[in-house]
Amino acid sequence: MLKRLFLLLVLALVPLLATPAFVTPALAVQPDEILSDPVLEARAREISKGLRCLVCRNENIDDSNADLARDLRLLVRERLVKGDTDQQVVDYIVARYGEYVLLRPRATGVNIILWAAAPVMLLLALWIGAGFVRRRSKAAGPVDLSPDEQARLKELTSE
Repeated sequence: MLKRLFLLLVLALVPLLATPAFVTPALAVQPDEILSDPVLEARAREISKGLRCLVCRNENIDDSNADLARDLRLLVRERLVKGDTDQQVVDYIVARYGEYVLLRPRATGVNIILWAAAPVMLLLALWIGAGFVRRRSKAAGPVDLSPDEQARLKELTSE
C-alpha cells in the first residue's frame, strides 16, 4: 500500500517537474556570437524569437543549430551594432530572405487571405450544418399511422 502511494505521488509530481521553471532552454547561440552589451544582446534575443530557421522550419533561429540560423543570428547582431532599430533589423532580414522567415507572418497584403480563411471556413461550415439540421428536422415531422398500425402499436404497448 505504501509503495502504491509513493508511486502515485511520483506520478503526480512528474508534470510539475516538466514545467518551464525546471527546464533550461537548449539555445544554440554560441559564446562567440553573444554581444558584450547586455542591452543589445537582449534585443537580439527578442528579435531572434520571431525569426524562423529556414532549415528547421518551425524553430526560431536561437534554438536552431543550423549554419544558416547561425548566419542569421550574426546578421541580427551585426545590424544592431550598426545602430538599426528592431524593426529595421526585421525589415532587412525580410527583404533579404522573404516573409517566410517570420514565425508570425504579417497580416497585410495577400496574407490577409490566409488570416481570414480559417474564420470564414468555420462560419461557412456552421451555416451549412445549420441548414442541414433544419432540413432534417422539417423532413422528420410527425408520422400518421394507419388504423392497422395503430392497433398493432396498442397491442404491443399493452403487453
